[in-house]
Amino acid sequence: MARPSRGTRAGAAGQSVRAGWRDRHGRGIRAAVTGPYLPLLQTRSDIFELTVASTAEYLKDLWPDELATVSFEVAGLPAQLGSASKVDRWLVLAPQRRIILFRLPIERLARLHHRDELHRRMMIESCVFRAVAELLGKDPWDLAPERFRHF
Repeated sequence: MARPSRGTRAGAAGQSVRAGWRDRHGRGIRAAVTGPYLPLLQTRSDIFELTVASTAEYLKDLWPDELATVSFEVAGLPAQLGSASKVDRWLVLAPQRRIILFRLPIERLARLHHRDELHRRMMIESCVFRAVAELLGKDPWDLAPERFRHF
């Protein structure tokens, strides 16, 4: 009597119960690197995009009429680098209602007094606030006065 191959059980028609469970090399489907009980890894770009998106949504809730049609985008670097002393951190295209934030200049050229997640997030949020203020022609502190009342 023939034995079923390893990892399969012979059904009534001789087919595997776990059809497709193994790949073509005989291994199982790969799991996440972090394992089943740990959160998935997030990259710096994921955290940056999440921070920009959450800050943009916060500002859109505060200024719904002014920011309804504004699109927020994230890019790695500006297409054209300026002079050696200045690199743009964002680009505001007012006629097109677009704000483009450049991740690498914001992250790498920031002079933070503490290099931790909180201060990095605050730096990203301040860039979003300053870009929106530039688009609206307002002071960044006037965009959300209640948020900074405790300072």
